[in-house]
Amino acid sequence: MSQMPQQAALSKCPSCEEPLESGDRFCGACGYDLSVVPARPRDEPTIAVNGSVPPQASADRDRPRPPSAPPAAPSWPAPDGPAAPPAHLPDPPADRGTPARSTPVPPPPAPGAHVPPSASEEDPAPSSGVRFDRRAQAEERAAQPDEYPLQAPDPRVAAEQAATGGGAAVCVACRAGRVDDDGYCENCGHAQPRERDHMEQERGPVAAVSDRGLRHHRNEDAFAVSTTALPDGSPASVAIVCDGVSSATRPDEASLAASRAANESLLAALPRGTHPQQAMHDAIVAASEAVNALADEPAAAREHAPHQNAPACTIVGAVVTAGLLVVGWVGDSRVYWIPVDRSTPAARLTEDDSWAAQMVAAGLMGEAEAYADQRAHAITGWLGADAYELEPHTASFKPDRPGVVVVCTDGLWNYAESADEMAEAVPADAAVRPLHAARVLVGHALDGGGHDNVTVALVPFPAVPQGAGSA
Repeated sequence: MSQMPQQAALSKCPSCEEPLESGDRFCGACGYDLSVVPARPRDEPTIAVNGSVPPQASADRDRPRPPSAPPAAPSWPAPDGPAAPPAHLPDPPADRGTPARSTPVPPPPAPGAHVPPSASEEDPAPSSGVRFDRRAQAEERAAQPDEYPLQAPDPRVAAEQAATGGGAAVCVACRAGRVDDDGYCENCGHAQPRERDHMEQERGPVAAVSDRGLRHHRNEDAFAVSTTALPDGSPASVAIVCDGVSSATRPDEASLAASRAANESLLAALPRGTHPQQAMHDAIVAASEAVNALADEPAAAREHAPHQNAPACTIVGAVVTAGLLVVGWVGDSRVYWIPVDRSTPAARLTEDDSWAAQMVAAGLMGEAEAYADQRAHAITGWLGADAYELEPHTASFKPDRPGVVVVCTDGLWNYAESADEMAEAVPADAAVRPLHAARVLVGHALDGGGHDNVTVALVPFPAVPQGAGSA
């Protein structure tokens, strides 16, 4: 096994001239590899770049050289075999304390070529056959692009991109890093919220907010809000809210498909003059068909997951016109009527398809006792291929005063179950600031514990012309 050649003890680093201690193999200041320094000959000859040895080299070593004189370099032992390839040695660092990089030694210039003197010519550089111009190297490094750019862009640039909608998404945690395709910040590693974790939408006078809540790993709710016009030109507002059944397969897909299908059905039927109550019934049927279509899987997929059941969700919706309020539902999501004048009573406009509601309707239990039971939220009606049968519920009302219609999932009404409790939670200016009121109601549920996904849509009554037109 070959061994590293022994070298004479050095008192200073050949690269940075920092003092060395006995036995050092690397410079503590610049990291220079001391094992590559050959033993210094006694006469310390100065070898010219062209290979010639001037006489009296030892005596002239400290004598000033003319500008045309080539820089001196230490002698390397002549190889016994074929010519050795250029050695890869570390550059002298631009400033002490910065680790050096391994760079191939450039070939010597042709004999007789002019080599300009450098500012560091008086510093010996026995690590190579030529001397280095540290200033030129520093300038060269500064001109070269950084090999390891910072992951986080300038926060001001990131904020500007976020404000203008250009560039990559910006991390919600550090407000500086870019978000990669996996949904994590490249700067701080923070997982970014998914698109459906928190959603807000406003269509004219109608607004909705949905939040994942504090306990669920994803948001299985979905909503759709829109406005359109009836054949006589009067405005109509639409709100659809769906709650995915967590025990079913792909409940988030079911709620999204149902909300979109119902909304599209209503926007197509209402301008044609279909009565809003009939249009709501047809919209629930269309939503059911959209959810049923999700169960059409290849036979191979069912073989790999034989215990999975069909996607399922609940649905509730409201259509508000100038003088009519129509609601429709399947499941346990609800609609509340909250008058602007809070001196008049609020009302719940839907009846749950649930175990608790059936117990109350049959006279077997009181409402408080039934909803306190652990089976209270077991639903008896839903949209899905494995539903017993589809029974859309619809109802129409003609309120005699202005108010706001609250369409929500049980993630909200669990914290404001009665109509009076919901009225207390709804801000007084909800009819003129529906989006703000929806945010307040979602916050009310989160402050109460946020055990479920929370979704609420607010529709002012009567419908107002603002935002009229299909959206």
